[in-house]
Amino acid sequence: MPGNNRFLIVRTSAMGDIVHALPVLAALRRAHPGARIAWVVESVFAPLLEGHPDLDEVIPVALRTWRKEVFSAEAWRSVARFSEAIRSFSPDVVLDLMGTHKSGILGAWTLADRRLGLARGDRREPSSAIWLSDTVPALGPHAVDRMLSVLSGIGLDADGGSVDFAGKSLPGDPWHGGPRTGESFALLHPETAWRNKNYPRKAWSRVLRLLKERAGIDTWVAWGPDERGAAEEIARTSGSRALEHLSTLPQLTALSREARIVIGGDTGPVHLAHALGTPVVCVMGPTDPNRNGPYGSPERAVVHRLPCSFCHQRLDSAKACLLNIEPEKIVERMLAVLG
Repeated sequence: MPGNNRFLIVRTSAMGDIVHALPVLAALRRAHPGARIAWVVESVFAPLLEGHPDLDEVIPVALRTWRKEVFSAEAWRSVARFSEAIRSFSPDVVLDLMGTHKSGILGAWTLADRRLGLARGDRREPSSAIWLSDTVPALGPHAVDRMLSVLSGIGLDADGGSVDFAGKSLPGDPWHGGPRTGESFALLHPETAWRNKNYPRKAWSRVLRLLKERAGIDTWVAWGPDERGAAEEIARTSGSRALEHLSTLPQLTALSREARIVIGGDTGPVHLAHALGTPVVCVMGPTDPNRNGPYGSPERAVVHRLPCSFCHQRLDSAKACLLNIEPEKIVERMLAVLG
């Protein structure tokens, strides 16, 4: 393809999936340095990408707001702003990295002739392939490999032998209410979007106490919306400290760069830290490390395998796949990763 094309990446959420899509952006820019590239992303995650040197434009979309406030004037003004941004960018090629009807409709909204994505059987919602002009098979089990596969639809080798998250390109801002610059610390993200991906709080407290005893490393506990209580409970019972404020995404990026190690469940901030090159340990239960774990580093996922492991179902609480993981095993893995 000529190098002056306009490419639009559609990967609106969630944070971990957006991080897993970063190698697509890096590979696309590497192959087409003169192209214009934009990314459609949920407004809440837009700060993670704004200012990225490989992106010419970040196009926020507020799908969650549109669904909740469908009859509000502001929602319709938001729709109009998004539609104008899409019309102004006018992509030649849309890369659907989600595989859902939502992403398919957003791609079709552009009226681009070429809308590429995974084949029907490889999509999260198989019937959403109806929105595409071209489909390609998924190559490899991991989410990163699956999204890179879409590039083959434009004649681009999926990774050229090198998967690059370009973590240095992600914007970072100074943080407040946490560790001082230059302080040696571990960073814990105890909560996830699924309740059954949450390792028990008491067990996390045990992990942090053991880490301090065995390696002398202090831990700061991070939290997201509605998670402050959990963070403060773990900090109080482990002798650690919770961040005083909810960090913005650029602040979280900078904080993750400075940490000696980042630990947590299968959650976006852990995947972000891995993309930045920070050592991580990811405690996993209902999701498969071969598909959702730290990319290229299977030893950084701690799992307890059972016949029902990796069910990929949302449940109300942690099950045996997590409850049978001993804190000692997590600390041993952390020390091994730290060398």
